[in-house]
Amino acid sequence: MNERIRVPQIRLIGAEGEALGIVQTAQALEMAREAGLDLVEVADREKPPVCKIMDYGKFKYAQSKKSHQKTHQQKLKEIRVRPKTGDHDIETKIKQAKMFLEHNDKVQVNVLFRGREMQHIEEGQRVMNQVLEALANDCKLEMPAKMEGKRMVALLAPKASEKGGQAAAKPKPPKPPAPAGAAPAPAAPKPAAPQPAAPPKV
Repeated sequence: MNERIRVPQIRLIGAEGEALGIVQTAQALEMAREAGLDLVEVADREKPPVCKIMDYGKFKYAQSKKSHQKTHQQKLKEIRVRPKTGDHDIETKIKQAKMFLEHNDKVQVNVLFRGREMQHIEEGQRVMNQVLEALANDCKLEMPAKMEGKRMVALLAPKASEKGGQAAAKPKPPKPPAPAGAAPAPAAPKPAAPQPAAPPKV
């Protein structure tokens, strides 16, 4: 940097990033001083070395800040409730889920059934809906609620920031899962094909 650059010539980059070609090191130093900046070697293995006119203090600060920033690896978190879980405990689980979503993690909501609770799936659906409706403004519904064995599962993802200040659309409440062995809904009747018109009589 500056006077420590010993080579007679360098390839110079200006303060705005413009390429100034090969210049004498002394001339480059004078240009940096006139601009109130530093002459910093940025590619010492090149021939001649590449140097740039810049604010070295700001450059080091930006480099330090960048090196300390850690990229968050998205994880899958889980919350578990039961069909008979009380409202207070459900609120606690909802707060946990909000915290996970704020940290950019996905959340899997599990409603666990035991024994005879499988005969009252609607109670589990009620709890699931309570959780999903409370989190509707904090997430997007990536997988609607569905039965997987003895548990009901839904997957929530962090809501991406919206441009222009517009709020994201609120996810629709999930449809209740069809009970095991239920007959599929009858298909809507197809409209009859139009009949060709009879030829006119002569």
